[in-house]
Amino acid sequence: MPLYLSENLPAIELLKKEHIFVNDSTCKTVQDVRPLRLVVLNLMPLKITTETDLVRLLDNSPLPVEIDWMKIKNHTSKNTPAEHMEAFYKDLDSLKDRHYDGMIVTGAPVEKLDFQDVTYWNELKQIFDWARAFVPYTLYICWAAQAALNHFYGVPKYTLPAKMFGVFKHTMNEPYLPIFRGFDDAFFVPHSRHTDIHREDILKVPALTLLSESEESGVYMVMARGGREFYITGHSEYAPSTLHDEYHRDVSKGLPITVPVNYYPDDDNTRPPVVRWRGHSNLLFTNWLNYYVNQITT
Repeated sequence: MPLYLSENLPAIELLKKEHIFVNDSTCKTVQDVRPLRLVVLNLMPLKITTETDLVRLLDNSPLPVEIDWMKIKNHTSKNTPAEHMEAFYKDLDSLKDRHYDGMIVTGAPVEKLDFQDVTYWNELKQIFDWARAFVPYTLYICWAAQAALNHFYGVPKYTLPAKMFGVFKHTMNEPYLPIFRGFDDAFFVPHSRHTDIHREDILKVPALTLLSESEESGVYMVMARGGREFYITGHSEYAPSTLHDEYHRDVSKGLPITVPVNYYPDDDNTRPPVVRWRGHSNLLFTNWLNYYVNQITT
């Protein structure tokens, strides 16, 4: 089934080069199935990269999907052209009266700050509350997962002694849930973060269910409200080269960084990385759409 995107969104041409077919809004035709309507609050600095990563995964679903892109009203992106933001992004005031079946909130490079010190924290809490009230299913990624868990359940985050950086093996605590349909017993997920949440803090909250974790990278997936909210600490959406790009970016800035774990063959950063997470990532987003978001329309 097609995935409909705004006309001229850069992700369209980028994905067509990968032989992934997507439609712009001019290609839309009448169908018997109402498209699922998603809104994505994209807090990542490289907006176009994140758009492409998410569209690549959402396009694998057999369900037709439409996407709107949300931004923080009082925050100016430094790494994305203003023309792109003006053309494709709207704030909550412009989108709050539209109907959505699901929402994705991405990570953000502000994890070293206390939540209340993030300049848009109050606006973000307003968006979280709006999503809980009006959007049936929400998927929170990386810092957004930490932020929403703190806002709704008081779960604290902790600064790590060194960046959690690499591709780590995970297992499932509730393997028969639909979100894990088709998963192997062990699966891999990229992580790139300076902060952490602790399993004991999750287990203290009866409303939260710890679904997946890793011996190395800790908590990965938490569920609330019977699957209406998923909190994911890793970056399952990452493209094969993203950790490579982040590693060389930090090296060029002179930041303390190690070679990402379990990523390059023999930890040799001159060799192409081994992609271990693509199958799991496709299943994650397809399962979320098929077995959760789609339930509101059936």
